[in-house]
Amino acid sequence: MNKQRPKPKLIIDTDPGHDDALAILMLLRSKRFDVQAVTTVAGNSSIENVTRNAQAILDLADSKAPVFSGGPEPLERTLVQAVVHGADGLAGFDTGGTKFRLTGDAPEKIVEIVRRFPGEVTILAIGPLTNIARAFQLDPELPSLIPELAIMGGAIAVPGNKNRVAEFNFFVDPEAADIVFRADVPKTLVPLDLCTQVVLQLDDFRAVQDKQLQTLLMPMMEHFIEGLMGDEGTTGILAYDALAGYLLLNRAAFILQPTNVQIETKGNLTAGMSVAERRPYKAETPNVQVATGLDQARFRKDFFNLLSA
Repeated sequence: MNKQRPKPKLIIDTDPGHDDALAILMLLRSKRFDVQAVTTVAGNSSIENVTRNAQAILDLADSKAPVFSGGPEPLERTLVQAVVHGADGLAGFDTGGTKFRLTGDAPEKIVEIVRRFPGEVTILAIGPLTNIARAFQLDPELPSLIPELAIMGGAIAVPGNKNRVAEFNFFVDPEAADIVFRADVPKTLVPLDLCTQVVLQLDDFRAVQDKQLQTLLMPMMEHFIEGLMGDEGTTGILAYDALAGYLLLNRAAFILQPTNVQIETKGNLTAGMSVAERRPYKAETPNVQVATGLDQARFRKDFFNLLSA
C-alpha cells in the first residue's frame, strides 16, 4: 500500500486585504498545503482589522489554521494604511461578528514553527515584511532553515503604487524589506511589474460556480475595483497576492529571472524602492528570483476552477 506523501508545510504572512483574501481562499481550496499558521501584519489596515479579516476568511473556508497577530506598527515607522480596501481593510465583507484574538507574537510563532520543522516550512509573505524581519532578528539562523520565502512586493521597472517608485508593502516598512533582502534565504519575488499585467473583471467573478462563495465575493470585488480605479487608475481588478500564492501551486507557469535587488530606506522620495541591478556588465550575485512572466491563461483557468470547486 502506497503511503500518501505529506503536504508541504506553509505559513501565510498577510494583511487581508481583498487580494490577500483571494490568495488565501485559492490556497486553502487547493488542499495542497499543510497551513501551519496564518500570521497577520499591520499594512492594508490596522492589526486589529487585518487579524479579524484573516480569521473571517479562514472561517469562510472552514480552516482550523491558527492565527497569530504581529505588532501594530512597522519596525521604525508610523503605519501607513492602504485606501483601496476600505476603512476595515476588506470592504464588502461583513467581518464585524468574527471572533478573533490579538496575540502579538507572530514573529515568535514563525521562529517556533520553522524551528520545529527545519527545512520544511515555506513562507508566503503577502504584506509588509515586518513579521519576517523581526523573526530574522530574533533568530539569525532562521533564514538557513527556510526552503523558500515567496514575496509579493516591489516594483522593478514600473512606477510604484504608493510613491513614484515603491510598491505598497515595501513602502510601509522599508527597513523590514531591507533586512529580508539582505538575509541569506531563498527568495522569489512577484513584483508590480507582473501584477499589473494580470487584470481581472467583475464578470470573471460572476462566473464562479460556487454560488455561495460568489455571493460573498461579488460585493468585495465591487469595492476593490472601485478603490483601485480611484487610487491607482486601473480598469479592472489586480490579483496581486493571488499571483504570489499561485507561484506555490504552479511554479512552471512563471518565468523567473535571478536578480540582485536592494531596498532603499533613506531617500525622501524613494523610500521602499526596489533597486535592481539591471546593468548587464555588472556581475552582482543574485539574491532573489524575480517573476517576470506568467502563463496568464493557465493562471485564470486554475484560479477560477479553485474558486468554483
